Amino acid sequence: MEQIDRRLAKVLGESSARSNLTTSPRVAEPGSVPDRRSGLYEETPATSNPGADELQYEELDRGERGTPQVVEGLNTRLRNFALTAGGIGADNVLTISLRDALRMAQRQGREYLSAEEEYILTAINLLIEQHRWGPRLFNDTTVGISGDGDEGRFENTVDVVNTLRVTQRLPYGGDVEARWVWNAAEQLRSSVSGQYQQSSALVLDASIPLLRGAGMVAREDRIQRERDVVYAARDFEDFRREYFVSIAQDYFNLIQTVNGLQNRLLQIKSLELFVDQQQALYEAGRRTEFNVNEARNDLINARSSLASSREQYTLQIDRFKVRLGIPIERPVQVVGARIEIAEPSTTIEAATASALNYRLDLQNRRDQYADSERGVINARNNLLPDLDLSGGLRVPTDPDERVGQFSLDPDETSWDAAITLSLPLDRRIERLQLRQALVRLEQSRRSLDEFTDNVVLEARRRVREIDLARFRLELAEASVLINERRLEEQQLKADEVDTRDRLNTESALLNAKNARDQALTDLRIAILNYLEAIGQLRVSPEGTIDPLPGMEVTIEDIPIDFTALFADQISDTSVEEEMYPDDTPFEE
Repeated sequence: MEQIDRRLAKVLGESSARSNLTTSPRVAEPGSVPDRRSGLYEETPATSNPGADELQYEELDRGERGTPQVVEGLNTRLRNFALTAGGIGADNVLTISLRDALRMAQRQGREYLSAEEEYILTAINLLIEQHRWGPRLFNDTTVGISGDGDEGRFENTVDVVNTLRVTQRLPYGGDVEARWVWNAAEQLRSSVSGQYQQSSALVLDASIPLLRGAGMVAREDRIQRERDVVYAARDFEDFRREYFVSIAQDYFNLIQTVNGLQNRLLQIKSLELFVDQQQALYEAGRRTEFNVNEARNDLINARSSLASSREQYTLQIDRFKVRLGIPIERPVQVVGARIEIAEPSTTIEAATASALNYRLDLQNRRDQYADSERGVINARNNLLPDLDLSGGLRVPTDPDERVGQFSLDPDETSWDAAITLSLPLDRRIERLQLRQALVRLEQSRRSLDEFTDNVVLEARRRVREIDLARFRLELAEASVLINERRLEEQQLKADEVDTRDRLNTESALLNAKNARDQALTDLRIAILNYLEAIGQLRVSPEGTIDPLPGMEVTIEDIPIDFTALFADQISDTSVEEEMYPDDTPFEE
């Protein structure tokens, strides 16, 4: 296996170098052969599916519905889930930055490992085909016993034949074979001298097609395997780029969810102050209880949304751990990232031209169309008559010697040659196969045209997405500024502002901040998608982006206070007090 792995690594390295790839897949240590456990050969494996009467369902007693105790208990359970998701209080917390995530994804990500193995399997198919075209050694040993009867008397003979042969396929059809045949025979019953005989011979045979199966068509399997490795190299590099963008997008979405949590916490703090303010104004007779309860209702809704956002983060971080190959029970905390990628100065025409020139998947489609054209040529070759040239040469030992051993006698050489013509009286199947090849060629042509159009469409769309993302970001930042000033003014004129107007401002500010964070994430992803769509995204062997000349990429890590996000230390006001205020009569 070590020798195979070395040859495999050489093929992968050469293939990656020819395609100008930044890295080649790693050849992992071969796994051990499974033990011959009894369960492996069971025709009816056991199924664990007990009936309903064998299972047990235990109801959870939360208490009487609609009571403060139920709400407080649920709030505690949800808070504990959030603490676990945020890694609060855990001992072995794994801190992951964007660089760490990208590096881990290309080191242990399941999708990445599967893509590597697909590339490796294609290279193994090439090694198998290359070996078929090289000299192949075989050794066959046959031991036989026979008997001849004559009036009830049998003469029994033991024959031992050992054939050492080497075969070689010819480059343009046919094959040659060289054999060393050693034969020993012994009469078992006879006791006279001469009962043992031994001979050997050197035999050369060749068969060469002259019409059908001759020429480049004979090398079709070798050619296709060589091309398949090139396709696999391009597919692997294309996957690395898509995988990089996908992992980066997941990370940005995590950071965006964290930002949403921070925005929600700021809103809750502001609403808590507003509720206290409305309560004080109510006690001073300047607000109605309706105004106080309206503010409290928005605060309750904000807390509910905070719980939903925490659950969203919990699900996202668990899925992210699965993608990176991290144990699901391992607590993980991500590090915030401020990423600056300059927007490209491009046009629709330039992006389209780049995509048509550099997209690796498009190059694969073009070359696969050539495979279909070659398939038609090969199918036409099958319609030709069979005209085969064959011949052989045999140099035995001296037949007069009972024990010839390995002493060949050139004087006893024999040879033969023949040419065989087989007229194509029945080629209906081959004609149908030619028709199939022509249909497949037309399908491949339409598929190539459609794929090319989609590549152009995607390149044009990615250019527009950058402008759209920047436009939304500019508007979102302006909206945040407007709503912040609006809130400041309402806070200064608290006595004059209607309660609903203030609550609407709080909601509008939160939505503006979330829209700004979303627009920023969209802009980062739009730039990466643009580079991928035009075939200019380069990923380093470490899994990070490899900047092009003139491209500035800045990644700054920003610590995140997960305790503040998940410990629920917002204020001393409990959920019970918010939901169940002291009973006071409504004002008329």
